[in-house]
Amino acid sequence: MQPIDWIIILVSLGIVLAAGIYTQQYMRSVADFMSAGRVARRYLLAVSKDEMSAGVVVFVASWEVTAHAGLTLNWWGSFLAPFTLIIAIAGFVIYRYRETRAMTLGQFFEIRYSKRFRLFTGTLGFFAGLLNFGIIPAIGARAMVYFLGFPSELHVLGVTVPTFIPLMATFLAINVFITSAGGLITIMMTNCIEGILSQLFYLVLIFGLLSMFHWSDIVATLSDRPPHQSLLDPWESTGLKDFNVWYVIMAWIFWNYGTMTWQNQSSYQSAPLNAHEGRMGTLLGNWRTMGKGPVVALLALCAMAYLHQPDHHAAVMAVESQITNPQTREQMEIPIAVTQMLPEGLRGVLCAALLLGIFGGDSTHLHSWGSLFIQDVVLPRRKKPLTPMQHIWLLRFSIIGVASFAFLLGTLFNLADYVQMWWSITQSIFMSGAGAATIGGLYWKKGTAPAAWSAMLLGSFLSLTGIAMKQLPGRHIGSWAREFYMNHLGPVPDWVLHLGNGMKDACLYIASYNSTQMAFFTMLVSATTYVMISLLTCKQDFNMDRMLHRGAYATIAAEVGEQVPQPKGRKINWGKIIGYDANFTLGDKWLAGGLFGWTLFWTTVTMIVLTWDYFQRWTIAGWSNFYFATVICIPVFMAVMIGIWFTYGGISDSLALFKKLREEQINPFDNGTVVNNQNLDESVLPDAVSPKAP
Repeated sequence: MQPIDWIIILVSLGIVLAAGIYTQQYMRSVADFMSAGRVARRYLLAVSKDEMSAGVVVFVASWEVTAHAGLTLNWWGSFLAPFTLIIAIAGFVIYRYRETRAMTLGQFFEIRYSKRFRLFTGTLGFFAGLLNFGIIPAIGARAMVYFLGFPSELHVLGVTVPTFIPLMATFLAINVFITSAGGLITIMMTNCIEGILSQLFYLVLIFGLLSMFHWSDIVATLSDRPPHQSLLDPWESTGLKDFNVWYVIMAWIFWNYGTMTWQNQSSYQSAPLNAHEGRMGTLLGNWRTMGKGPVVALLALCAMAYLHQPDHHAAVMAVESQITNPQTREQMEIPIAVTQMLPEGLRGVLCAALLLGIFGGDSTHLHSWGSLFIQDVVLPRRKKPLTPMQHIWLLRFSIIGVASFAFLLGTLFNLADYVQMWWSITQSIFMSGAGAATIGGLYWKKGTAPAAWSAMLLGSFLSLTGIAMKQLPGRHIGSWAREFYMNHLGPVPDWVLHLGNGMKDACLYIASYNSTQMAFFTMLVSATTYVMISLLTCKQDFNMDRMLHRGAYATIAAEVGEQVPQPKGRKINWGKIIGYDANFTLGDKWLAGGLFGWTLFWTTVTMIVLTWDYFQRWTIAGWSNFYFATVICIPVFMAVMIGIWFTYGGISDSLALFKKLREEQINPFDNGTVVNNQNLDESVLPDAVSPKAP
């Protein structure tokens, strides 16, 4: 690291921390801390939410996948992109969830099912979230040790400490400050600034990498593969393990099934000015992803080309040899290569972008999991109401607790799986059952509490079993069982040996499936259970209009200060196929239709090329030209345009947020409490405005 690198890093961090200090003055209520006053607009939502996926651990996880699958996953994923957009344009789950006015998923579960179910899902979701988030600070800190050029170990007072531990503590302390200062208001604004700066850094990195590496060298690296394990030709990639076409399909179905159920950015779900703005924010996030994708892929591809050269590979292996854990050693291979191949200036730009991503992603995680514990585990149990200030301080203490747990887990736990696979199985603990409870609760009036309980219990049990099988191989279980029998009961009889061998074989069979396959199977079982139990136990249809504030209950929105979107323009029919409704303005239709048309065009091109290659094999030169156009040239052009577009939109919406917050009327009853299956601030309204439940 040279002085220019440190200057870039320190100036970027100084801007972000200054923004965090400035914005805390706007936080005046629990709703401000939790949901930024529910006044955020689309561009602010799109930019700030996307920064959560720009941290070091996301880069490391993506690089792992690229190293094993090359460009084939992008290829297979393009077939599903139009369906993803239809779901986003229609506002699947997002629109109706915002209509409930719930701050957390647990609050919605209490409105829809019961307080006991909220307590259980809050506890389960918090536990799953801690496991999922707990590895992120450690992996990020380990990678930053190499990026920043620090030694792998520190010697303090005769004690040897891995450098990533104090570095992880430093990052967590900064994130606790950002998160606690002004809650989601501070997080959203700092994330927006980080996103704008990061987009500029991405462009610098892209042009720098293209000047350092020839595309032909990258293609030569990807082409040097065994038969049926191609990183370029989808038809020749059938021998790839874990990350293949089936991984893409299962992950896509699982993630859409669990839309908004994973609570790592839960507060963004209640922050939009209204339901339509929330939908448009998610839709615009798909545009902005195009501006970040090229740099993630290009860094991995260039690092693979760098490692393909024997002398460079030897230099990276020399650093890797200091890492004892084999999975960690594999995770750090590309980060170490990236560190060695980047010159001064570019390394500082990359470090600044990754550090901004750490603060953007980890602060959002801390806020989400800390607030989930207070809102869905502590608050429903209290009989005496909290004052707004007591409530906010409890949220802050919970955030500190989550950070402390992440520090301990990151220090003591060594991950024995790919990052993406660990995320899949830990998310499945909660999402496999919560997906059914959420979709059924929002769209099906016959969904019942017993069905939701059954789906959650079964899904969490199967997921935890899968984690145990992956982390504790069957041979160890059999050995422990035999030792226990011999030590306490005497010689092992034959029937116990047969039973132990059977257990061993069963455990090894389960462990042979990867975590994504386990999560997909668990999802199918949980969803089927929800439907069957609902049909067996439904005695009375649920009042959906009351929960969604529609029909006779629509007047509630104005009484509690909500802005209701007014339908504009004449009703259209051709747009219904992709999810248009009466709330779409002409500009909204252009945004959604343009994105859908762009995606559908490239999906069509991909299908034509795939069919062509099946009947007449393409040469390496053909694949080289195609990927250079679709992975480099066009995405880089899009990154430039989107960077300018979203910078203007993000700044404009940030100024609008401050204006709305200054004009905001504080409602002390809007704190996440539910009374008789109704939000507290609605239950205190006259019965003529807010009819009570029977």
